[in-house]
Amino acid sequence: MHRLRIAMAQINTVVGDFSGNTEKIISAIEQARSSGVDLVTTPELAITGYPPEDLLLKPQFIDANLQALEKVIAYSSDINVVVGFVDARDDIYNAAAIISNRELKGVYRKIYLPNYGVFDEKRYFKAGKICPVYIIAGVGVGINICEDIWYESGPVSAQAYAGAEVLVNISASPYHAGKGDFRRRLLASRATDNVAIIAFNNLVGGQDELVFDGNSMLFNEKGQMLARGKQFKEDMIIADLDIEAVLKTRFHNAKWRKQPQREWSLWEMSKVVISEETITAEKPKLPDRQDKASSLESEVYDALVLGTHDYITKNGFKKVVIGLSGGIDSSLVATIAADALGPDNVIVVTMPSKYSSSDSVTDSELLANNLGVKLLNIPIEKLFQSYLDSLAEVFEGIQPDATEENIQARIRGNLLMALSNKFGWIVLTTGNKSETATGYTTLYGDMAGGFAVIKDVPKTLVYALSLYRNNRAGGALIPESVINKPPSAELHIGQLDIDSLPPYDKLDAMLTAYVEEDKSIEQIVATGAEEEMVKRMAQLVDRSEYKRRQAAPGVKITPRAFGRDRRFPITNRFRM
Repeated sequence: MHRLRIAMAQINTVVGDFSGNTEKIISAIEQARSSGVDLVTTPELAITGYPPEDLLLKPQFIDANLQALEKVIAYSSDINVVVGFVDARDDIYNAAAIISNRELKGVYRKIYLPNYGVFDEKRYFKAGKICPVYIIAGVGVGINICEDIWYESGPVSAQAYAGAEVLVNISASPYHAGKGDFRRRLLASRATDNVAIIAFNNLVGGQDELVFDGNSMLFNEKGQMLARGKQFKEDMIIADLDIEAVLKTRFHNAKWRKQPQREWSLWEMSKVVISEETITAEKPKLPDRQDKASSLESEVYDALVLGTHDYITKNGFKKVVIGLSGGIDSSLVATIAADALGPDNVIVVTMPSKYSSSDSVTDSELLANNLGVKLLNIPIEKLFQSYLDSLAEVFEGIQPDATEENIQARIRGNLLMALSNKFGWIVLTTGNKSETATGYTTLYGDMAGGFAVIKDVPKTLVYALSLYRNNRAGGALIPESVINKPPSAELHIGQLDIDSLPPYDKLDAMLTAYVEEDKSIEQIVATGAEEEMVKRMAQLVDRSEYKRRQAAPGVKITPRAFGRDRRFPITNRFRM
């Protein structure tokens, strides 16, 4: 039988770590070679890490990338390799090097450059115009990059009709909730439309606010999934591809054989012969794979854990410190941090004032004990009173308001930053997306910190994730009293979030419509929401842009996150 053994190296790279990235690529090549693999692939821009952003404007960065490519080529004896890098001939291109037995046989340059959402590739790269098919072990292989496969009549189709039985897409497709299922349906469609095997090799790991989920996939010509890579973990996906099945299916598919008229005239088609001889040698038996899709809560939680782990460790930190209020947000952040870094690397601090309930302290102690993390107790009442005494003359005759409330939040932020400076611990903030959206946060207070773990997690999802983690633990890891108590900042007597904000189930639905779907106030009201509540929500969102601009980076898990996705001017008089 005519088969091709392929390996997709789902690796976690670091932007600019040329030695580390190269080492991972070479290790993947060695593992693939020992498994009898004919063709091994790596993710998009595997050599540089993704996205390199303005590092691409530095000539030294481009040169280091090319030197790293030469090292990979030198280790490619007796195997075919596809590796993502930056090509720098006559301009710079997001490219894939096709290597065979220590020789660079060709370069594919990405044709479709995404310039929306978190992507701005047109800022850096020139688009490719050549659409090659490589003959590897007698098999037509089309190499393309990420966005190229999202277009129905794009390079993938051009390569299939030019003779490619296998279509390899190396990718750095970032995660958001539900995207994995969308990719699965799209890739299955590309496989059936082009009667070809699709190999989608995705990046895994955290890079600043982005998380790449891996979840690489392999489909046969009928759109059936042959293999799936692990989600949020490095993996090597190896499979034997049945090329004869592709040829037989094409022969019996009259619709496919009638080549459609597409815009392929825009690109130069080419065929590069690397090796025409079919491989018939006996190969080592492959182990069975048991990789299944995760539930929504499971994949979001794992994304937050990976994003937190990689941000902390890739930036050279070892320990984190978190202000623990006894509320659900800080409890979830502490739990994620303990899972990401290990309990020994997490320090939580309770900072009670006279407005803190006794439950807040006891719940914090119970959570710390459940997680096995270190707990510090630093009361702030004396500090708070000192502030009030210092401001008494200036504030004389003015009733207390949010100013005094925010002083407490800023004292806590100051204490956490002092611990950070003294011991080198990075502060994790605990605000969620609902609070960030509406400005229900304090600048230089609860917003103070280096990384905002749940800044893109709506409050209702915070509850769902907490329940999921408890279920996974088989008990109340996060105390039930924390989950059941009404949300409160505890900055004055009897304070509840609902005093300032709509109920979170209603608020989150409105925020999804307004922030992620760009719906107008009228459209949201038409869904049955109260008009005054919608107007108030929109006003809070619009007026809080200046706060969000000063917020710490955090893990993106929704289709449209603040910062990289949603970019509104601070100075702005337009109102919906």
